[in-house]
Amino acid sequence: MYKLVLIMLMMVVWMYIHALQIDEEMAMGALFQGKHAVNRAVHAAAQQVDVRALADGRLHIDERAASAAAARYLQNNLQLDAAGNPLPGAFLRNRVEVLVFKVINEDEIFPYHYSNPAYNYEVTLMRPGVIMIINMVYPRVFSVIAPIEWQIKGAAELVAS
Repeated sequence: MYKLVLIMLMMVVWMYIHALQIDEEMAMGALFQGKHAVNRAVHAAAQQVDVRALADGRLHIDERAASAAAARYLQNNLQLDAAGNPLPGAFLRNRVEVLVFKVINEDEIFPYHYSNPAYNYEVTLMRPGVIMIINMVYPRVFSVIAPIEWQIKGAAELVAS
């Protein structure tokens, strides 16, 4: 009888550990998906060159176009609507919030060192670029792990060819 009770107890422990491992692996996948989305968004934003400034021989990022491109890439890569809320059927369940979106243009002195102690982020840009920090919440599959919330950071420079 005691062996049956021990087997049942071990099955419960094994299922708990298995659920923990699955949730942790899915959390890492969600973090990577968020990081890739931010990297793609800032890269797309950094490529929004102001053609009038370019005609004058200046490398200048159009801030309005950059913001629109970054939002579009985040929406497409994370399956969000225009307000940052997940679409029906998307993996995420909470709103993705853009905490920082900053365009650094040629009016700054390069190399430009950006520092944001609130989000523990520093980056040095060698030419005009874009910096973005988003807040993303992992939707736990099981309630085994504590809620996870990330501030995902990214930066990209204007590629001049």
